[in-house]
Amino acid sequence: MDSALLFNVFIFLAAACLVVPLVSHFKLGAVLGFMIAGVLIGPFGLKLIGDSEKVMSFAEFGVVMMLFVIGLEIDPARLWRMRKSILGMGSLQVTATALAFGGIGHLLGYDWRMSLAAGMALALSSTALVLQILQEKNLLKTPLGETAFSVLLFQDIAVIPILILMPLLAGISGAAEAPHPHMLSHLPGWAQTLAVTGAIALVIVAGRYLSPYLFRVIAKAKLRELFTATSLALVIGIALLMQLVGVSPALGVFLAGVVLASSEYRRTLEADIEPFKGLLLGLFFITVGMGMDFGLLLDEPLKLLAALGFLVAVKAILLFGLGRLFGLEAQQGLGFALALSQGGEFAFVLLQFAGGLRVLPPEQVKFLTLLVALSMATTPLLMEFYSRSLVRRFMSLLPERDFDQMDENNPVIVAGFGRVGQIVGRFLMGQGVEVTMLDNDPEQVESLRKFGYQAYFGDAARVETLRAAGAARAKVLVVAVDDDEATLKIAEVARLEFPKLKIFARARNRRHAYDLSKVGVDYIKRETFESALTMGEDIMAFLGGKREEIRAKADKFRLHDEAALRKSFEFFEDEPALVDFTQLSRAELEEVLRGDVQKSEI
Repeated sequence: MDSALLFNVFIFLAAACLVVPLVSHFKLGAVLGFMIAGVLIGPFGLKLIGDSEKVMSFAEFGVVMMLFVIGLEIDPARLWRMRKSILGMGSLQVTATALAFGGIGHLLGYDWRMSLAAGMALALSSTALVLQILQEKNLLKTPLGETAFSVLLFQDIAVIPILILMPLLAGISGAAEAPHPHMLSHLPGWAQTLAVTGAIALVIVAGRYLSPYLFRVIAKAKLRELFTATSLALVIGIALLMQLVGVSPALGVFLAGVVLASSEYRRTLEADIEPFKGLLLGLFFITVGMGMDFGLLLDEPLKLLAALGFLVAVKAILLFGLGRLFGLEAQQGLGFALALSQGGEFAFVLLQFAGGLRVLPPEQVKFLTLLVALSMATTPLLMEFYSRSLVRRFMSLLPERDFDQMDENNPVIVAGFGRVGQIVGRFLMGQGVEVTMLDNDPEQVESLRKFGYQAYFGDAARVETLRAAGAARAKVLVVAVDDDEATLKIAEVARLEFPKLKIFARARNRRHAYDLSKVGVDYIKRETFESALTMGEDIMAFLGGKREEIRAKADKFRLHDEAALRKSFEFFEDEPALVDFTQLSRAELEEVLRGDVQKSEI
């Protein structure tokens, strides 16, 4: 094995382990920590690693994996709801920013083609950096986070037409040459378009119709390593396919993630990819830090700092105006503007491409590359200021309190100690059964402790939390959280990591019960079923029925309905068949109950 390679890997990991926790201690975020680590080990620091470009090409795969995981979290219906911000706001942002920087550059005396090329590169923001920071600060699912994601998604798509425009600025006629020529480059435009369409169609069809069978076969092997290998092979294979036809690998795997978002193995895929995504993203930010040319910074400090302030200010002003135009409140608009005020990772690609086409001279490429890297370093600081000064005052965030430490070994774990969880837990504890209580609401946990319950603040959807709660040794997990998606995620993680654990879960309705059944929950109870049936018994008694007969009929109703529910799961994806089955089941139930009535009258 190559000892130089091992040494480089050790340096990367050691630098991250030493620097990132120190920077995070000062609440500056992991992203800035990775970049500082890159500066320290790079050619302008301790010179432990000199060539960052080779590492960058590998580290950019972290961005690809990140977009795949994001795609897994987004269903097509949500994308359609976001079309206004993706197409409208995204296109306005890229166009307005590119023209603004291009016009300013031309006014400063630069050639209009140079100015426009630089403007298009600087119009893009860092998807990897922004989404990582928003996730760290629990802002990803706020209006600010969703708007930022929409614009970033359009920016990633916009890279393709920008790459086509760059050769035109250089005066090159004919087909545009990609920064990395692909196997279809020699074909005419219509053939390339057909190939791209075919590749995208293949990803959609394979993801929608073929992947469930593949994952089912892999899951039957019961080897977690095999599932992980399949997940990685899927992402890498799609990225290679997109590269072969000249499409951005990031865009291709994002599309694949969206297609697989409805898969029953979505959570498993996400869990497998997440560690690799985080590691490669960290490597990406380290290489950004390594690539900073501090020699240029020392030669022209005032010029660079002025350009940095100008870049961040202009982008922030334009973004804030667009945010307000599209309905963001002032505080959210400010956060949106600060979050996307930097240059992005695709700017490095576009600047190098423009330099290769001689649209930009080499000295301008170096200057702008350093400018983009420095702007990325400002964003964690700006967002920390924003979160400390505005978010805590004006916006509702998830609590920053750390999850409780625990080391439990009880036979029953109750996740979610609200209305349902409290009744189940109190009933079990009243009979001497030891229960570990988990809840992700710190106020609920504190309230329980006031009344003498030993409850823990923790997220049961995390493997580490379940393991600390004793899931490897427990017999039963009761999932009683209020959120449907959270219930499914907890059940999926528990079934995958602790197959011997029996899972009892509340279901919101029949559809939720079906989803829980698909992930392998052992016992499902619909939360309103029993109370509604009890009310029906009381109504029949009020109308003059006999309690014993009413109770017997209720038992038959319960058994019939539970059996029908389980049977209906076979037809849940086929609505006409489900309607026919439901009508037949209702007729059978009426026949059973009326038969009892007739017997009681004889």
